[in-house]
Amino acid sequence: DVQLVESGGGSVQAGGSLRLSCSSSRYIAGFHSMAWFRQPPGKEREAVASIDSDGNTLYADSVKGRFAISKDRAFLYLNMNDVKREDTGVYYCAAGSSLSATLVPVAYNFWGQGTQVTVS
Repeated sequence: DVQLVESGGGSVQAGGSLRLSCSSSRYIAGFHSMAWFRQPPGKEREAVASIDSDGNTLYADSVKGRFAISKDRAFLYLNMNDVKREDTGVYYCAAGSSLSATLVPVAYNFWGQGTQVTVS
């Protein structure tokens, strides 16, 4: 069974930066597509960013120009810059078989447990 584990969450002041990482029990490069989602307090889960095996990326409008998704052989990353209070939430790593980057949740088969990000 595939396991995804997020790390790097915490508390940060508005305007600051944070880097989230996601490791897998399976070779990261073996996933066709990976993504970050988040769930703000009291709201539904929403897409943040996605990357496919060719390195193509997609971003939610709310994070464009501030967040960057990337990956290497072992980890998926989310570099968060100029964070805002509305970026607060639980951030989830996801992996799927879509051949293209996608922000559609149902395209992802595997999910991590999440890591909390709090912006004050």
